[in-house]
Amino acid sequence: MTELVFLVEEAPEGGYTARALGVPVFTGADTLEQPRQAVRDAVRCHVDPGTESRVIRLHLVREEVLTP
Repeated sequence: MTELVFLVEEAPEGGYTARALGVPVFTGADTLEQPRQAVRDAVRCHVDPGTESRVIRLHLVREEVLTP
């Protein structure tokens, strides 16, 4: 696997969640700066040694509700 993509979203209860696309890896963080290290740690724990991605991309999704 050459690239692993994570979807980073604000959690309803506060903080942030990061979910890998296509691979069962999930983690959370309290601040927007923390997902970077949390994702690295989660990948180390859940991906077999030697099969790690060379690139990890974080896609931040922010939902906003607008009223007319």
